[in-house]
Amino acid sequence: MADHSALERKTIASERLHALNDYAPLPGVADEMVDNAGNIRPVWQKFINHLSTMPERELADRFARADRYLREAGVFYRAYGTKSEGERAWPLSHVPVMIDSHEWEALSAGLTQRANVLEAIVADIYGENRLVREGLLPAALIASNPEFQRPLVGIKPASGHYLHFCAFEVGRGPDGNWWVLADRTQAPSGAGFALENRVATARSFSDIYAEIPVHRLASFFGAFRDRLQTIKHSGDDRIAVLTPGPANETYYEHAYIARYLGFMLLEGEDLTVVNGKVMVRTVAGLKPIGVLWRRLDSAYVDPLELNQNSHIGTPGLVEALREASVTIVNALGTGILETRALLAFMPTICRQFFGEELQLPSIATWWCGQRREQEHVAANLERMVIGPAYSRAPFFDDSGESVLGSSLRATARETIADWLKVDGPKLVGQEVVTLSTTPAWVDGRLRPRPMSLRVFAARTAQGWQIMPGGFARIGAGDDATAIAMQSGGAAADVWIVNDKPVERHTLLPAEESFTRNMPGSLPSRAADNLFWLGRYIERAEGALRILRAWHSRFAEVADPNQPLLADVTAYLAELDIDPKDPVPKALIRDIDSAVYSASNIRDRFSYDGWLALNDLAKTARRFRKTVSVGDDASHAMTVLLRKLAGFAGLVHENMYRFTGWRFLSLGRYIERGLHLTRILGHLSGPDAPDGALDMLLEIGDSVMTHRRRYNVNTARLTVTDLLALDPLNPRSILFQMNEIHKEVEQLPNALVNGQMSPFFRETLRIRSSLAVMTSPAMNEEVYHKLERELENLSDLLAQTYLG
Repeated sequence: MADHSALERKTIASERLHALNDYAPLPGVADEMVDNAGNIRPVWQKFINHLSTMPERELADRFARADRYLREAGVFYRAYGTKSEGERAWPLSHVPVMIDSHEWEALSAGLTQRANVLEAIVADIYGENRLVREGLLPAALIASNPEFQRPLVGIKPASGHYLHFCAFEVGRGPDGNWWVLADRTQAPSGAGFALENRVATARSFSDIYAEIPVHRLASFFGAFRDRLQTIKHSGDDRIAVLTPGPANETYYEHAYIARYLGFMLLEGEDLTVVNGKVMVRTVAGLKPIGVLWRRLDSAYVDPLELNQNSHIGTPGLVEALREASVTIVNALGTGILETRALLAFMPTICRQFFGEELQLPSIATWWCGQRREQEHVAANLERMVIGPAYSRAPFFDDSGESVLGSSLRATARETIADWLKVDGPKLVGQEVVTLSTTPAWVDGRLRPRPMSLRVFAARTAQGWQIMPGGFARIGAGDDATAIAMQSGGAAADVWIVNDKPVERHTLLPAEESFTRNMPGSLPSRAADNLFWLGRYIERAEGALRILRAWHSRFAEVADPNQPLLADVTAYLAELDIDPKDPVPKALIRDIDSAVYSASNIRDRFSYDGWLALNDLAKTARRFRKTVSVGDDASHAMTVLLRKLAGFAGLVHENMYRFTGWRFLSLGRYIERGLHLTRILGHLSGPDAPDGALDMLLEIGDSVMTHRRRYNVNTARLTVTDLLALDPLNPRSILFQMNEIHKEVEQLPNALVNGQMSPFFRETLRIRSSLAVMTSPAMNEEVYHKLERELENLSDLLAQTYLG
């Protein structure tokens, strides 16, 4: 520690004491860090010892480091139904939750058992139907359930299992035991966020994290990835994450997981079913999909046989399941396991199917903290299980009496009574479960806050594996009902602490072997977004260069009616740009469109590129509120051009030179060619106002080059030669066509059996005709014809690869 004065040392010591010594658990509530006697639990001791050496100022710096990582990585979730709907920063609670590995082993064993019970239940629901037939489950609970997908009955998963990836909401009650609050089997989210929580928290406490033997998470994901590889039907099959799209609240995680595990990220429109096989549309044609890790609800997956109103699914997927040509993780219809009423029957089913007691008790049908009398609980549960007191055909007659028969209703009541006898005393009575608390850093102090855990289970080659961690939901205050992030809650990392050093796993293979993915596996939708990202970026740059030239001249004459300024104003009006608006809406729109295109391919986009693009968008919006016409706007355009150049440089230097790169580049080259063609056609004619040629060179970023290349003053022929026909000038039209030709040669199916595709043929024709042109022959009519040809070339590309 650096030298401090006596006063500074006293102040720092005081900060430490205030930060830690006034931590007080809530009365009658279990606390993760402090036991009933007020002592710090052993698993927390080393962490708290480290924490006690840090002044509040250092902790603030450490927490800021984590927040900066999350912000720069672009971690977000989407809020709905609030005044601030849209993307919101990930709310990290910086203090991790510490759990002893021995306790975690017991919890893991209970969750593994539970996953097996859930697998048995769902296999029976869509298979033999023994549970209903033998009275272990009410028929109404299944048949009238909106999550029961009748078209899936009798379809056995190709992998042999319905469940491959599950999550469990668990909480610790006042007695110190863990309770299952909910099962997540539909499309459980959070595993990717758990990884990001770990990275961010480890950055805050890198020194502590290195010293404490905390179980790593990579092996969990690696084992799951390896399992999915083994259930593919052939080596050519792809594995993909099926996402509802960027509007989904957890889309960031979908992209993150796909990138982390090396899977494709697909939407329903990317897929088609051909002869009972699921295929992905790529720029090289249809390619087979063997495994789909779905992140959307079952009903929306196939509008042909399930929810006909779905616009995010793929018609025919259920038929592909019948053909056993694809494995969907988790199987369609498994969302029925999330039905709260099933919790009441699980102890009996576990005994009946496995001959053992259910290790982890469940909260049945209500949320934590609500008061219920035992009789009221039983009555409500009976109504829920047996059915409401109103007609619901075909399970109830007109009088509301259940047509299921008295024996089944008696069985249900016995099940309720059995559940109340076995598990009820811990639940019912004066208080249901009150969640335990864990330390959270609030206003410079550690404060107890309610906590629940989301724990993940993945099916591997060795059976179920429980993630050694997960993530914790931390309440915004003492009230456990505000634990969800949509209600102001936060998320924390979970450290499973061993009593000896742990292995440090990675996703790298143990052996020195690898397989390269086949070329051309770029989905058409991803290619489309990359292409338009390139076009929007280049369109924004073209507008910026024209606007900068306009404002720099306006700063000198202060007269928008000056001939050159008026002429350029008219040109910009055709593009819906008003230069008297310092940062026009059309410019903001182009930049926002670029951001949107990039957001659709987050799995293929680097953190640095995403950060640079968002920084450009934020700066443009800030300038729109503060910049004035003239020199101020000219300077603002220069700043935006530099930021845009920074983004372009990152992409150019870092992006892998493969199919995706080519579509991004083609978008830029076509848009730059169009920009130059239009502005040359407008400003290089014989009737152009004075100063137009100099402005053209400035817009084309070629002033210095013109001075070096030509021993004459600016003239129409020299400007035309440099900006239209010089193959060495990266700003010329011919240069763009040469680059387009190079990229098109490398695209899939550019040549088939020695024959050029129409797109390739048209590229070569335009390039050749432009290459033989001379400066005197370049006139307004030629430019207009070239503009139409470039627009047609863009359409041909879309027809060939993006349809």
